[in-house]
Parts: sequence; structure tokens; C-alpha cells
Amino acid sequence: MRNRLFLSIFYLIIASVLILSGSASGYEVNKNAIALLIAKDKAGKTVGTGSGFVAHPEGILVTNYHVLVDAHVIEVHFPNGSHSDVEGIFKVDRARDFAILKLKEGFYSTLEIGDSSSVKPYDYTSALGYPSAQVMQQKDMVDGQLVQTYGFVLGIHSQAHPKIPFIYTTTPFGPGFSGGPVVNSSNQVVGLATIEGRSINLALPINSVKEFLNQKTTFSFQKLLNEDQASLEAMYYRGNYFLYGLGDANKAVTEFEKILARNPNFTLAHYDLAVAYRDLGMPEKAIDQYEKTLELTPDFPEALSNLGGYYFRSGKLDQSVELFKKAVQVYPNFIQALSNLGAALNKQDQPGEAIAHLEKALSLDPEFAIANFNLGNSLFALNRLDEAHKKFELSQKQGVDFLSMHWKLYEIHKKNQRHRDAEKELKTILQIDPFNEEAKKRLSELSKLH
Repeated sequence: MRNRLFLSIFYLIIASVLILSGSASGYEVNKNAIALLIAKDKAGKTVGTGSGFVAHPEGILVTNYHVLVDAHVIEVHFPNGSHSDVEGIFKVDRARDFAILKLKEGFYSTLEIGDSSSVKPYDYTSALGYPSAQVMQQKDMVDGQLVQTYGFVLGIHSQAHPKIPFIYTTTPFGPGFSGGPVVNSSNQVVGLATIEGRSINLALPINSVKEFLNQKTTFSFQKLLNEDQASLEAMYYRGNYFLYGLGDANKAVTEFEKILARNPNFTLAHYDLAVAYRDLGMPEKAIDQYEKTLELTPDFPEALSNLGGYYFRSGKLDQSVELFKKAVQVYPNFIQALSNLGAALNKQDQPGEAIAHLEKALSLDPEFAIANFNLGNSLFALNRLDEAHKKFELSQKQGVDFLSMHWKLYEIHKKNQRHRDAEKELKTILQIDPFNEEAKKRLSELSKLH
């Protein structure tokens, strides 16, 4: 599938995942209305997979536009074992990234369409889709597992286009979920899973789609393919596929540069070109593209945070703090930016100010290991050692293993005369850095105490 994967500095995974069988509905979602889409080219080769849902019993199906790019045909499979074909396309919106398709004649299970204007922060959300990695194809047989994930709404914000809002949600959805439904606590569709693989996932509010569900006139895939030859959006999603689907940053760079040669104001092409340069180990070029992204869209939250990360790592703390603060101002519940801001303030010797931002990040996601580590650093700087110790140990359990943390744990244990624990931290330091002479010296000194 052509995934709009926007990688942030840190990653967040919130909520549990449930694999649903094709026979039971423990959460009362009508899963038989949720389709696995197989996109194939002219030769019948699979060029991607995605998800979608039926919005009308006569066979009106909603998905992402990017699932259709380069497809000559779309196969549609349902969890009850039935399948269908797409007979025509009612509507595509390349900017908002949705498509409305007409399935072959029949009577189909549906999902209830909700009102996305009623969505507010901290509302429950759930996403349903078919992970690409779990889709099996053998000759005429197709098998895919429908997965349901859970989280909550962080806010509704624009991203690269000020007039196109997205539902920012902690609900995870990965490759293959694109075009699948995001539902509320009443199992009404409030969004379309659109941008995944980031720290926070983005869903297109369903009200952007609703007004087009009564379209009557269809057009063919061939017409779409012909139009896509000149479409910058099609080129953009193709570049995303190279970058995030195939891991080929060089091909992605070529595609994004072709877009920008025709339209230098294509914000998302600048943004993802920055990601491609980052993957190629070209930080200066990545920074340049993030800066161009923000020239065009100053309130792009992820670009603000990612550029701030580059400045942070290069020691430009004032600039990084400014960018992180702006990201949080634009998007108050931006967990990564809150954590990054806390880290930068720690570096500026402002641990007291850092704590408020880090505690907010952790109130949104208690399992966010980096934020726990950063909060431990703040508490350590304020000599609140017992509290720091707890945060460091928690972040360790959550997967953080930084050399600096072990040095701080050593200092805490030493001050509290827990010599064996201090010795253990020094040994860990030497496992990470075997030639650390300071650790060797202190370990020798400790061994004489017992």
C-alpha cells in the first residue's frame, strides 16, 4: 500500500491490538462491512493493499485515494469470505486523499456514518483495517486478518494545508489500514485512517466525505490512470511508496524533486524530501527541506518538531526550544514535542520548567519511555533523587538504555551508599563502553569498599 508514513523523532504506540476472526463481533462493529482492497496493475501484479468500508448497502465503498494510485483493478474481500469487484469510481479527492467506489451489484453490510464535527479531545476512537504483512495471496485465494486497535483523540488540527483538518489520534494504524474506518464509542465512522506510522496517526474527518456519498455518475480506472499521469498528488504518493513502502530513498528523492520542479510550493513534497535526505544521511539537505516546509506552512506541527530535533542535536538549543514551543502552541497535545521541549529545557538548565511539559506528555501516555527518561533527568538536576531513580527504572523497563542514565543511576546509588547497585551500573556502563576509563577507575574504587 502507499502509506503516508511521516516519521517523527520518537515513536508512540498506545492502545491494545485485537485480531478479529470473521465470525464474531465482540465490540459490536459490523466487521463484514470492512473490506480488504487488493490493488493490481495491468499484468495482474499486486501493487498494494489497503482497507475500506461500505457506506451504503448498494455497494458504495469509501477508501483512500492513494490506495488506487497505479491500479488497473481493485479486488475487494470481506471477512465473511465474500468478495467483489470495483465497477467504477464515483469520486476522488486527491488533496484530502479519499475515494468513493462502486462495487458490483449486490446487497452489502454497512457501517453507520457519524458526525466528525462532534469529535473532541480525549474521545475514544478505534480503527479497523488489514495489516499488509498479514495479507496472504496464493493463486485465486486471498486471506487477510482484520485488526482492531484502540486509543483516543488528541485534537483536530490541520497539517500541511490549513483548510484540511485531521483527527489526531493515539489509535495505532499501520501499513494496510489506509482507507479503513475510525469509529467512535457508538461504532459510528468519524474518520478515515489516512496517515499512519507516525508518533500520532491522522484520520480524515468523515464529514469531508459525507457530502459526496450520493454521487451517481461513475468513471473508470483507465480514466483515473490517464488523469494521474499529470497529477502531482499521484507522484507524491508514488514517492511515499518508494520511501516508506520499499525503503528506497533515492527513488523517492527523484519523485519528490520532479514534483517540486513543477510546483515549488508543494508542502508535503518538501516535508517528505526532508525525510528521504535524513534516511540518506544528508542532514544539511534535510534541514533545508524542513525549513522550506515551514516557510510554506509555518504551523506544520511535525515539521516544527523534527527541525527542532536537528537543532537540538547540533547544540542550537535556543532555536530548538523556540520550535518545540511553537509545535506545542499549535498542537497542545503533541506528545513528542512536549517531551522534546522538556529535553531541550533540561539542556538549558531549566529543569523546573521542563517538568510541566514532561508531566503533561506522560499524562497523555504513561508508557512513553523517552518522556519518563527526560523527566528523570529533570528530577535528578533538582536533586530529587528518589523520584529520579523511579523514573529512570521505569524508562528502562519501557526500553530506554542510555549511557547517561546509567551514570546518573550510579550517582544515586553511590550517594545512598548502595555500593553493590552502584557497582552494577558501572559494569553496565563498561558493557556499553568497554574502554571507559572513568568507569574502570570508579569500579576499582568501589571494589575496595566491600
